[in-house]
Amino acid sequence: MLRFMPVGDSMTIGSAGEHTWRYRMWQHLRATCEGPFQIVGPRETLYDKAADAPTSHEYADPDFPRGHLAGWGEGWQHMAPLISEAVRRHRADVLLVSLGLIDLGFYTNAEQTAENVRAFIDAARTARPRVRMVLLPVIPNTRAELDPSFAEQVALFNTLLAKTVADLDTPGSPLLLASPPEPYDIHSDTYDGTHPNASGEHRIAEAFAGAMHEAWGIGGPYTAGTD
Repeated sequence: MLRFMPVGDSMTIGSAGEHTWRYRMWQHLRATCEGPFQIVGPRETLYDKAADAPTSHEYADPDFPRGHLAGWGEGWQHMAPLISEAVRRHRADVLLVSLGLIDLGFYTNAEQTAENVRAFIDAARTARPRVRMVLLPVIPNTRAELDPSFAEQVALFNTLLAKTVADLDTPGSPLLLASPPEPYDIHSDTYDGTHPNASGEHRIAEAFAGAMHEAWGIGGPYTAGTD
């Protein structure tokens, strides 16, 4: 039994009325994963924009395993202290991690964020020494398009993330750097320049799915749905 835990920020938790890329990943694994699997995590809700709190259960389709460790406005620095307990309690085998945009936007620079990545990886391995992780770089967003200095920080962090993955990858606890979704257009794959719409959800799920299929033989090639 493989247990997958999605970890992320607002693009992963999603908001009321959305499917989320977590749902798309579950659909993909259900269709292509040869063995049994679970989607796990200590949280299940969506973010409610009206209440400004992660209290919504109003998924576009609620009939799927909704476990995750994601939060609106949370980044690597927030998740690093939480990941050990989450991995231990839910016995996660594979972490699907999409973080970094919030860190760079509000909390830490590229180098500091990379240090928090290392702390996160160390903490996850402390709880489960053979845990696997797939890490997604910071993907295109409207702030990077409009703010050249922020775009430089994003590019630097993505370079440091790749170096961190290369430095810390081990046979016993492998790390994968997923390729950014391609193509990914903030004007057609998001609803506000940052948060994914339905097509963006599929593209993010495909990035994770492609990395796992190519490197580890988990699942099959990703086929997006029609919605």
